[in-house]
Amino acid sequence: MELNDLLLTPIYLGIFYSIAFSIRGRFTNVYTKPYFIPALTLKFLGAIVLGLIFQYYYGGGDTFNYYNHTKVIYGAFINSPLAGLKLIFSSTNSFDPDTAPYVGQLYWYRSPTEYFVIRIAAFFGLFCFGTYTIIGLMFAALSFSGMWAMYTTFLRIYPLAYKQLATAVFFLPSVFFWGSGLMKDSICIGALGWTFYGFYYSTIAKRSILFSVLVGLLGAYVLYSVKVYILLSFLPPALLWVFNENNQRIKSSTVRLVLKPFFLLLGLGAGYIGATRLTSGDDKYDVNKIGERTKINSEYLTTQVSNGSAYNIGTFDGSASSLVKVAPQAVVVSIFRPFIFEARNPVMLLSALEATLFLYLTVTLFYRTGVLKSLQLIISQPILTFCFLFSIVLAIGVGTNSGNFGTLVRYKIPLMPFYLSGLYIMQFQARPKPRLGTVSRQRKKLAAA
Repeated sequence: MELNDLLLTPIYLGIFYSIAFSIRGRFTNVYTKPYFIPALTLKFLGAIVLGLIFQYYYGGGDTFNYYNHTKVIYGAFINSPLAGLKLIFSSTNSFDPDTAPYVGQLYWYRSPTEYFVIRIAAFFGLFCFGTYTIIGLMFAALSFSGMWAMYTTFLRIYPLAYKQLATAVFFLPSVFFWGSGLMKDSICIGALGWTFYGFYYSTIAKRSILFSVLVGLLGAYVLYSVKVYILLSFLPPALLWVFNENNQRIKSSTVRLVLKPFFLLLGLGAGYIGATRLTSGDDKYDVNKIGERTKINSEYLTTQVSNGSAYNIGTFDGSASSLVKVAPQAVVVSIFRPFIFEARNPVMLLSALEATLFLYLTVTLFYRTGVLKSLQLIISQPILTFCFLFSIVLAIGVGTNSGNFGTLVRYKIPLMPFYLSGLYIMQFQARPKPRLGTVSRQRKKLAAA
């Protein structure tokens, strides 16, 4: 961090908070208003602390690699605005004499996923003199917008749990730390929130359809450009969600029973087709090569760890059969580990505390409700089916692809709000039901607020 960070950050923070307070009333109600500014503040804090920890604790890392590229582009813009804009907006596959002097300094120029992040950072840098901390705050604000969309979508589905859902979406330390600042993870969790919002409102609630489709597609495009495996994990459960919702709206129980298997198969088939077409020909994420790629990544990350944070989920050779064998352990390691005694540093300790919370809530909920009743509840409620299926699919992917807790804590943050939200909604659903009139009045108050 430099002098500009110290001088300009307070000024820009004042601007950002002024904007936040001015728009808060438009995007909140009496129940959600208390969470808007605190949640945004945590995102800003996460962005600043992330930069400080990477600079003074790790001594570097991805966030500064992105920033070093951003500085090159900002310097190009100062020398030649046309060259700077071309580096941000033009294709990286064509030679251009204006950008040629700078391309050699951009190590990730030919790496689409990393350079996508750099494009966004460089664009933000034009408005803040290329200052690292302010770019990080802009990433935090961008991420917050998607997470607020995620939160309001959950509230539209189950408004009674607005306090618990705020905890699940905004107040998990790993999520607001890794999901803020100049990182891929910030963009992805924000894009996931907008994809979730757009998908729900365009296909299930059917409100503001044009806007919902546009923001949903934009969020999906960002995920596709940066971390397509999140989109691959999202699509099949989301399509099943749509079919389950439509299945529930059929009044005849006989017709529902006949059509439900059809909806399930159709959703899985559509998800598979979408996944294969999205990744066809991509050496990194093609479904025909993803097992092999996962094996390579897992072995590399495991052998690179020398601080005791590696984990072993069994033999995985990249084949579908071995993936099935290690999947249960991958789910456990992604959602319920590291255990407290496995923590080796403060970052791992935070992750361990969150994993302990997830384990405690899961065990107590299934114990009090009963395993069979809990499973019936998940199957009968489309939102719960979606939350847990998405969490499990992504958990398998990141659990087999990481190999150590240091990278896993970052990879798994997209599933954490959905898994915890699912648990909290289950808690409410499993409670003894109050009188119908009481529930109806509560729902109407929250909807009208």
